[in-house]
Amino acid sequence: MTQDRNEKLYEACYMRVFSYAMTLARDRDQAEEITQEAFFRGFAKQRSFRGEADEVTWLCAIARNVFLDEKRRQSRHEPMPEELPDTGKGIEQGAADKDSSLRIHMALHHLEEPYRETFQLRVFGELSFREIGLVFGKTENWARVTYHRARLKLQERMGET
Repeated sequence: MTQDRNEKLYEACYMRVFSYAMTLARDRDQAEEITQEAFFRGFAKQRSFRGEADEVTWLCAIARNVFLDEKRRQSRHEPMPEELPDTGKGIEQGAADKDSSLRIHMALHHLEEPYRETFQLRVFGELSFREIGLVFGKTENWARVTYHRARLKLQERMGET
């Protein structure tokens, strides 16, 4: 890949890789760092790209590895995410939405792997089942089944609370 090719790839894939990094990190600054490091590693090791997946899937897999590497280095828990901006809803509706959102995220937080990450990749990262399978080194069918099981587990946990 040439410099021009790298720039085009960066422009074309940045938002999808960043969105995926946001689902992992849940922190904008950390997601930006993960995204930058993923592109840096991808450009540095472009010869190892075998073309078995599209480039955005390959970069998301690199971003996942960057995130996991960073988590291994950290000895403390990540901070709570900042509040979401005001959407103009009334106090009652905002409180209900916030409570519902918190319940969903709490249930998702307690979901074991690979269900949590598969759900996040599909819902927040907007990846296809084929792409999710490639990120995990599994089949598209595995991704579909894992996502379906994750949804069922989340529904069970939401019913418990």
